[in-house]
Amino acid sequence: MFVLFRKGTIGETGILHGLTDWHSHILPGVDDGLRSMEDSLDALSLYESLGISEVWLTPHVMEDVPNATEALRDRFAELRNAYKGPLRLYLAAEYMMDNLFERRLRDRDLLPLGTGGKHLLVETSYYNPPAGLVEILKSIKTAGYFPVLAHPERYMYMDMEDYSALMDSGVRLQLNLCSLVGMYGKEVQKKAFRLLRKGYFSIVGTDLHRLSQLDFLTKTRRLPGNIFKNLSKTDFLTTI
Repeated sequence: MFVLFRKGTIGETGILHGLTDWHSHILPGVDDGLRSMEDSLDALSLYESLGISEVWLTPHVMEDVPNATEALRDRFAELRNAYKGPLRLYLAAEYMMDNLFERRLRDRDLLPLGTGGKHLLVETSYYNPPAGLVEILKSIKTAGYFPVLAHPERYMYMDMEDYSALMDSGVRLQLNLCSLVGMYGKEVQKKAFRLLRKGYFSIVGTDLHRLSQLDFLTKTRRLPGNIFKNLSKTDFLTTI
């Protein structure tokens, strides 16, 4: 049965032990995420206490936040030098599918997700798809990458038929854990659970922008104890 809730808070149950956080905005001072190195180190310390094992830092890259690839690599090197703990840290980016992304894709000027370097974490506006969404997704695959759509449960313009079509076309979906605890509202929460029950999600992430988000997440009491078994059973999880 899907709805099996553990007693205690998420932080107390150990449900996050061994988790890979595939989507976070912990890299300091580069987007609307954490601003200071101190805050980033505090976040990583909290991750350690929860038993999280790996963290992918995925700063925004979009026309409004045109982070240069080399600048992000330099900032990541600074964080890795400052952090002395056991977490495995990796750098990728979250790309808005806009004109800047299309130029970066043509130039192969990208920070892919996964140690295989073959996946791109992409997003759209929450309210409207970009012009030519299907064509952009096809261009990602033509370039030799697999698109991973960030937090699809938050896209108000998408319904279950849209998600099914995305899955059929080879697009993978990333769940925001905070969606499951109602951080973005009841409708997003309901949609997240529907997608999870169908096994549409391949990976999970916190999408952490503020330390308060992690506090809210870990102090929530009602989250399915068998949540991760409903992730897609594909080679994607082992080959990303």
